[in-house]
Amino acid sequence: MNYRLATGLLGLLGAACATPAFAQAEAPKAITVSGSAALVTDYRFRGVSQTDKEMAVQAGATVTHESGIYVGTWGSNLSGWGTFGGSNMELDLIAGYSTEVMSGLKVDVGLTWYMYPGGASKTDFAEPYVKLSGDLGPASVLVGVAYAPKQEALGKVYASGADYADGIGRPGAKSDNFYMWADASAGIPDTPLTVKGHFGYSNGNSGLGPNGTSVAPTGEYLDWLIGADLALGPVTLGVAYVDTDISKSESAYLYPNFSSTKNGSSIAGSTVLFSATAAF
Repeated sequence: MNYRLATGLLGLLGAACATPAFAQAEAPKAITVSGSAALVTDYRFRGVSQTDKEMAVQAGATVTHESGIYVGTWGSNLSGWGTFGGSNMELDLIAGYSTEVMSGLKVDVGLTWYMYPGGASKTDFAEPYVKLSGDLGPASVLVGVAYAPKQEALGKVYASGADYADGIGRPGAKSDNFYMWADASAGIPDTPLTVKGHFGYSNGNSGLGPNGTSVAPTGEYLDWLIGADLALGPVTLGVAYVDTDISKSESAYLYPNFSSTKNGSSIAGSTVLFSATAAF
């Protein structure tokens, strides 16, 4: 057989054999894995610092099935026995289901289990949530509601920071917590910039739980954020102004738990946060 012809036939045969493998590699995967790692100048949970107004390293990963079911985990360092009594780490376990209910409108229903390894007993709690997201003009919008039913971790064990310091409390007390929020973001055309905003409302116990903390420190308050992100390949640099309507006088009964260990300032006061996030 002619050498060139034989070579050509072998090439075609090789291509034919390779095509199914190529098609298989390009086929949608039933399971996808995504995640991120971040360095932030302060970990603010609903506007309140969890790291004594210091830096935090955070990371998370999510495994999603094509059906819409997903599981994930997320973690961050905490101030430990500094501003808040207890664990030096928060570890969240997350599970839920997300689907598109109509064109451009997605619903996400799930549960977050907040864990604080090494902290005081009865400090972990579960919080179910429902989120709706979609596009509104050039902006991406999300609204959500999270409700944690009555649990000891949310209970008003200590009426004040002084009671916590003196060990005067009501072990076993239970409370619930409600949080409602809205997020919006929009890319600036022909730039790698995205502007973003957040507004949240909390309603829970007006005291301190077993760990000397509270998800809704003053019982009822608002938090908000305005910022921008700059995408540089797989890394996103962010800056944001974060604040709450919790005044120092309003939260005075929670001190010293609700103040910086360095200068006594409120851990719910306004601040500018910087972040660097790498996603995969």
